[in-house]
Amino acid sequence: MLMKNVNFVVLAAGKGTRMKSSVPKVLHKLAGRSMLRHVIDATNTVGESKKVIVTGYGAEQVEEKFESSDTKFVRQEDQLGTAHAVSMAIPELCEDAVVVVLYGDVPLIRPVTLQRMLASVNQKSMGLLTISLDDPDGYGRIVRNADGLIESIVEQKDATNEQRKICEINTGVMALTSSQLRNWLPQISNNNAQGEYYLTDIIAIARQNGIEVNSINPESVTEVEGVNSRLQLSQLERAHQLELAKQLMESGTTLADPARFDQRGQLSAGTDNFIDINCIFEGNVTIGSNVSIGPNCCIINSTIGNDVEILANTIIDASEVGDSAVIGPFARIRPGTELAEHTKVGNFVETKKSHVGRGSKINHLSYVGDSELGENVNIGAGTITCNYDGVEKHKTLLGDGVFVGSNSTLVAPITVGNDGFIAAGSTITTKVPKDSLAVGRGKQRNIKGWQRPIKRED
Repeated sequence: MLMKNVNFVVLAAGKGTRMKSSVPKVLHKLAGRSMLRHVIDATNTVGESKKVIVTGYGAEQVEEKFESSDTKFVRQEDQLGTAHAVSMAIPELCEDAVVVVLYGDVPLIRPVTLQRMLASVNQKSMGLLTISLDDPDGYGRIVRNADGLIESIVEQKDATNEQRKICEINTGVMALTSSQLRNWLPQISNNNAQGEYYLTDIIAIARQNGIEVNSINPESVTEVEGVNSRLQLSQLERAHQLELAKQLMESGTTLADPARFDQRGQLSAGTDNFIDINCIFEGNVTIGSNVSIGPNCCIINSTIGNDVEILANTIIDASEVGDSAVIGPFARIRPGTELAEHTKVGNFVETKKSHVGRGSKINHLSYVGDSELGENVNIGAGTITCNYDGVEKHKTLLGDGVFVGSNSTLVAPITVGNDGFIAAGSTITTKVPKDSLAVGRGKQRNIKGWQRPIKRED
């Protein structure tokens, strides 16, 4: 039976010497978010809770990034072990709380696992997250009695040869009541090979007090894998990405190569989509159905409709793409762009903060910024909307059916009425009425008998 309050103690004091970085280890990123952010986000899914983060190395950097109303920080100035780190948090814990101890460098704990950990705790029991590994080298071993009940944890450096053969290991993640934690932490000594205060010693103390230790197993080994080096971070990154790729494929999307797929945020997708190699999805991305995404594309905080084709090397950032649109290759769709249904944005086109109406086309080599395009507008190659006067941004308004010839310059603020026609090579500075042709070219002169300059030889 859960208690009224839930407290999470997150250990994030380590320097991470093997990372060889001035950045605290827990701030290094995995799948686009810091490792500590992954942990905090997981805790936020279990409902209202209090987070106590134990900092040490780079404390100011960590505290600046994670300050919130439900988060408290305590500092572990001396690195004397995990039990010592948790003891720093004791003054901040609620009296009647269930406490879950987590680690800022073990980033992929799942919300469902946290729920199971919480459910395992009452006045007569606590929870311990364990897992069996083919190679348990380096981990503390779970020691069980003849009845199969957990009796203690022995660290590898303190283990006998027989105990080292045990494959079930301690992950360090545990759940217990705040009163149990307060009572038992002072009983832990540093009489061990490392001379540290091990939090794992709490298990033996719990059993001596008649408290049953419930073993909880994670759904995936990635949930309990910690990071101590950049190599380990890269390995966990790839393992995590493969899990995300598997989930995406199981939901109805084909990946050209799951090993070359990167999701750095939340991605939701319909069915019958195809994603080519080396595509990156950042932030919150929603993709409809029957979408094809070519290689080397990056989609950030955007919504993609149904039946969309995104060609190679395209970037879409904070934008909305309507059904049956075609984008790219080498297009850059910047924040604030809205592409309606059946639009076309071609190669080497850049848009920004613009609405492109149904059926409109910007085929190649153009810049359209701070603009509103009606339906069935055709923008010729090399067209530029000059939206910035050096101080302010101005809008370009193109009505339905407007045709803009190649190599045209539209100096905003400018309005072109419905079915207006801009002659190629024009610079347009004033309003163009509907059904009108605008020609803004300098007068051409042909000089007969002109001689090319000849390079002088010194």
